[in-house]
Amino acid sequence: MYLLSQTRARHNGYILVFAIVFLGIFFTMGAAYLGLITSSARDARFGVASAQALALAEAGIDKAAYQLNQDSSYAGETNTELGNGVFTVSVSNIDSVTKLLTATGYVPNSSNPAATKTVKVNIGISGDVVSFHYGIQAGNGGFSMSNSSSVTGNVYSNGSIVGSGGNNISGDVVSAGPGGQVYGIHAGGSVYAHTIGTVGTNTTIDGDAYYVTKTNTTVNGTSYPGSPDMPTASPPISDEKIEEWEQLAAAGGTATCTDGSYTISSGEVNLGPIKIPCNLTISNSSIVTVGGHIWVTGNITIQNSAQVKMAPSLGATNVAIIADNPTDQINSGTISVKNIATFQNSGTEGSFIFLISQNKSAENGGYATAIGLYNQSSAVVAYAAHGLIPLKNQISLKEVTAYKITLKNLANVTYDNGLANNVFESGPGGSWGFIPGTYAITR
Repeated sequence: MYLLSQTRARHNGYILVFAIVFLGIFFTMGAAYLGLITSSARDARFGVASAQALALAEAGIDKAAYQLNQDSSYAGETNTELGNGVFTVSVSNIDSVTKLLTATGYVPNSSNPAATKTVKVNIGISGDVVSFHYGIQAGNGGFSMSNSSSVTGNVYSNGSIVGSGGNNISGDVVSAGPGGQVYGIHAGGSVYAHTIGTVGTNTTIDGDAYYVTKTNTTVNGTSYPGSPDMPTASPPISDEKIEEWEQLAAAGGTATCTDGSYTISSGEVNLGPIKIPCNLTISNSSIVTVGGHIWVTGNITIQNSAQVKMAPSLGATNVAIIADNPTDQINSGTISVKNIATFQNSGTEGSFIFLISQNKSAENGGYATAIGLYNQSSAVVAYAAHGLIPLKNQISLKEVTAYKITLKNLANVTYDNGLANNVFESGPGGSWGFIPGTYAITR
């Protein structure tokens, strides 16, 4: 009886041990399973939060593209709420036609996020990109300098380039074609022309000289006689492109003229895009803010301390003020700027006001002035591919292109590097769009 009791007790002990072991295994497996479920749930929640953060970042990128097309000065935003989180966007300039957009999405917030995703993409403008590579570009009418006038930059001319003996051009100088000739200047760079120098007038070249014939010229660099003639160059903006800009201006509406003129003589006025089917006069300290291309079918006069400035919303997109009378391009379509009239950009570096005249008098052997700029200093570009632009007195411009150009007195043209790649609006294509292959998720 005693032995039987001992046997039963031993069996009960084994059963208890086995029960404890099995119970331990059960709890261990249960805990592991519960941990797996919890981890899976946590991973699932993180995966959802990460997907939401990515969606927020992409929404920020999309909004930035939209905002830039509404206002090119848009610079980003911070902690914009959307759905279950927020996004932050920054905009940085790569160049005048390309920006880097960086957007970060946070879920649920940026101070204590459960998930964060950042997206970067380049965005480019699909408008017209017009490149000016020279401070002065002249057509067959050539380029002449006198008195103490100067150019800070390069000069390219399809005709002769003539100075009075000591006029300074800081960069390279090119007079193209077999008739190309350069003399009477002091070039800081190299000179390229069929003929360099002339009897009775000194020419000095700090760089190299490329020519067929050289006379009365000091070359501080290396001379290359027998060099091929440089090719003639087309103007940077075609007539067809100017016509497109005229149509963009006309799409903004047509002004009402009084006695053949549209006159702004006082106050502050917003103008453009617009077509003005008569002469335009801006004067008497009035302030005109230009919001788009302006097409004037008569003559333009800007004078007496008037201010013309670009709207800040234009950002790096340039704007044209065009004088073009298609029915009379010989006697009409001229621009006169005088008596301390001034121009201002949009506030964004690399933005410019382009004064464009389609007057063709000089190209047809006449002497009418297409664009006359007198007694003022401002950041503006003058363009008259078929006409004459005479610059004199204390005037300073960023670039000048014309069929024929003359500089007198203290006139100076200082080339702005931003003109190498400047942007204009162009119809339905003039907008910011994503550049393929630049999309990246950084975290």
